[in-house]
Amino acid sequence: MLADGEVVGDGSWNLTIYVTDLNERRTMVVKGDMHIGGVMLKLTESFEYKKDWSDHALWWPTRNKWLSRPKHTLDQYGVHADAALHFTPMHKPLRIQLPDLRYIHCKIDFSIDTFSAVVQLCKSLGIRHPEELSLCYPLEPSHLKQNYQNLKEAKRIKSSQPPDTNTFIAATRGSSNSLDRSNGPCPATPPPPRSLSATPVASQQNGTLRRYGDTALPSKYSTQSDGSSDGGYCSTPPRAASLDALDSLGNLSLADSPMEPDSQSRESLLTPKSLMERARMNVGWLDSSLSIMEQYVREADTLQLRFKFYSFFDLTARAQDATRLNQLYQQARWQILNQEVQCTEEEMLLFAALQLQIELQTLAGGSAEAEGAGDTSTGPDDDIDAALSELQAQLEGAPAPRPDITQVPELTGYLKYLRPKRFTLKAYKRGWVSCRDGVLRIHSSREAAARGEPPSYAVELRGAEVTPDAHPATGRYSIKLEIPTEDAMHEMWLKCENEEQFAAWVAACRLGARGRSLADAAFAAEAGAVRALLALQRPQPAAALPLHQLPHLHHLQPDNYLAPRFLKKLKGKFTQRVLESHANVKELPLLEAKLQYIKTWQNLRDYGQTMFVVRFMGHKRDEIISIANNRIMRLDPNTGDHIKTWRFSTMKAWNVNWEIKHMMVQFEEGNIIFSVQSADCKVVHEFIGGYIFLSMRSKDANQTLDEELFHKLTGGWT
Repeated sequence: MLADGEVVGDGSWNLTIYVTDLNERRTMVVKGDMHIGGVMLKLTESFEYKKDWSDHALWWPTRNKWLSRPKHTLDQYGVHADAALHFTPMHKPLRIQLPDLRYIHCKIDFSIDTFSAVVQLCKSLGIRHPEELSLCYPLEPSHLKQNYQNLKEAKRIKSSQPPDTNTFIAATRGSSNSLDRSNGPCPATPPPPRSLSATPVASQQNGTLRRYGDTALPSKYSTQSDGSSDGGYCSTPPRAASLDALDSLGNLSLADSPMEPDSQSRESLLTPKSLMERARMNVGWLDSSLSIMEQYVREADTLQLRFKFYSFFDLTARAQDATRLNQLYQQARWQILNQEVQCTEEEMLLFAALQLQIELQTLAGGSAEAEGAGDTSTGPDDDIDAALSELQAQLEGAPAPRPDITQVPELTGYLKYLRPKRFTLKAYKRGWVSCRDGVLRIHSSREAAARGEPPSYAVELRGAEVTPDAHPATGRYSIKLEIPTEDAMHEMWLKCENEEQFAAWVAACRLGARGRSLADAAFAAEAGAVRALLALQRPQPAAALPLHQLPHLHHLQPDNYLAPRFLKKLKGKFTQRVLESHANVKELPLLEAKLQYIKTWQNLRDYGQTMFVVRFMGHKRDEIISIANNRIMRLDPNTGDHIKTWRFSTMKAWNVNWEIKHMMVQFEEGNIIFSVQSADCKVVHEFIGGYIFLSMRSKDANQTLDEELFHKLTGGWT
């Protein structure tokens, strides 16, 4: 006799499977040693309705996982008679917000890991180097008010239609709630986008470290054996459908964007008012090692596609990279306008001028497609020409060879310097400053240095934070140095007399901070880039175009070009000031203007810093760490000053104790241990591993994306 949930004599039992396409449950007799592929075959053979079921797979809602390995048995997956499985499509509709704030509706493979899904999506969108992007949940203003380690259950959307089994509530990874909802029919049209709410998490108490899952550094970084586990999701073989993820993007150009997004998109932007709020904005990143479905994203939900890692490979103003350049420009633009990164008044006006030039070029028909229309070849010859041009530029920008190649280059000059001390007011002093082999030395005079007297002050620049502070309009050129010591960062200021001196010293300090000397060929290029940026910030009133020569933009609205903190000061004179700055960039073609905007963004102090609220072991208050492409920084939550910097070049391994959610990062100078308060610790783990992965890319044009290595570095022990 057969009874639901009871095992019969031959070891077989009844398994209930809900078929989402047919909106009905099927009960079939199975055995524990039956393979998943055999279960699906037996199930489809019982259907009266014949169609191609190759895009379907078994989903286990209560366990929140796909049964994706066809050769595994029910026993291996732990499936028993009480399991309620779903037979559902792997490709499901999703609403994606692009970096330019536009929404697209597409079909995404919900069964493969998020990293692979992003690779497929970017391939369909024409965005090169998809490893730099990822998906994240859209956030609400309430998410910036307090720490959330996970985004909890989403609010239910009130609808007169019965809920769809495929349309689940959005929740966070790790929730134990069953997802076996009611089995209503699929709605004819997708529901509106869902907003995620969250539940604050109590601060964790520092405890004794137990077991860590080590992630060791590969090749030149590695000093330990690899202890990472299979963090990636083992997917089913790719199908033809996965290569065409988008439904209705045939006529959509992503190389150009509307000048202004719609009101809904603009209102969805969040403006952080403090460093703490900015750090809380990184709670929404999806786990790259898990599938979208496993992270409680459901059919017709909304996700955001964003550039996640600020390590951009091979950025050039070529037509084949127009889509990537435009989307990156748009993300940079909204970061600046929403004050996610800070800039000076001169830099803000330069950004506004570049944005104006981009809009004028777009309206004049200078789209990326038009630029590339005259040159449709993108074969090996173009790559060779580009490489030769790049080599020529490097050779022309390199310093002239010195007669004595054994001479160690040195930069010297009279500068004003300041070493701020707490509770005391100190004025700038003038001294003879020299930089050689990454060491900064200060003497009272040039003669004292020539006599070989010991310097009054000497510091090693390696590991320092260099922050240029230039104001060409007022002739003020300063450099802020934060010098690492054993326990903290000591601050020092250098004041230069002119742009030429400023550019040379900024380049010298930056090279010294990276452990490189002035003999490096990059010195001339670094100094030249600083001079070029300063030249663009210098207004040219005589060369400014009259407003009537801008037929498409009769009324420049300051709100569309300026961050909120500049509106009050520049609102009355905005038009004239931005036209004066525009005179420096009015000859730039469209792609060159976008590339210059990105380069200027990359020179900002806060560029590329992904922040998190953490609590270091042994401390009782929340602090902020920032992860960049080559270092981890400990920041003051109130001022943003650097308390301590750890370079990836001195890192041995980064580990996670998954039981108590603590991270330990091992450096040559010691270990740091902390718990993450504003996100899951897996997010921080993934940022570190991701940057290590990106640093290992080569300039080989035929290089393939090593997804296995990415998961090895970012997956951890989950």
